[in-house]
Amino acid sequence: MFKVWLRIFLLAGLLFGAVRLAEAGETLSGVGFGDSLMAGYQLGPGEAFPDRLQAALRSEGHDVTIANAGVSGDTTADGLARLDWSVPDGTDFVILELGANDALRGLSPDITRANLDKMISRLKERGIDVILAGMLAPPNMGEDYAAKFDAIFPELAEKYKLPFHRFFLDGAITDRAKLLGDGMHPNPAGVDAMVAKILPVMRDYLAARGD
Repeated sequence: MFKVWLRIFLLAGLLFGAVRLAEAGETLSGVGFGDSLMAGYQLGPGEAFPDRLQAALRSEGHDVTIANAGVSGDTTADGLARLDWSVPDGTDFVILELGANDALRGLSPDITRANLDKMISRLKERGIDVILAGMLAPPNMGEDYAAKFDAIFPELAEKYKLPFHRFFLDGAITDRAKLLGDGMHPNPAGVDAMVAKILPVMRDYLAARGD
């Protein structure tokens, strides 16, 4: 009889422990999905945007991981083609940052919009939250192009009710001291400035999730 009661006691303890773990919650799994701006072009280990954002959020007590799924040179078409295998099952959220290379190549904003729309739709169908990082067209593309391109991101954010960061390069692009020699990609100081700009959006998103 003693052994029976011991087994019941041990089982109850295991169940109680499981409940406590469930209450404590699990680590949120995120993916930074984008181009060279996300990948960390010419940056060292731990210096890319996903790494620095993860570190900043953890320093505030948020239990998150953010994998780096940035690929230099990717357009929105490239991102759409690799989306399903680049974002694994079990991912809680994706920071979607694509479109800069579309604008640099002068691709039709209609194509960019359609590709981003499909990516957002696919991720939401999989139960994955999307945080949309906006992009602005370079000045040399002209006012008409910029008007069509720049409108893509806020309009998609409104359509899908997404957490939205207006301009991914905010905090870096207007300061040469925060850019690499090419004048386009952020250096480590630039990445930290970009992280600081997106943190309010991330805090609101995590608060809405109850994290």
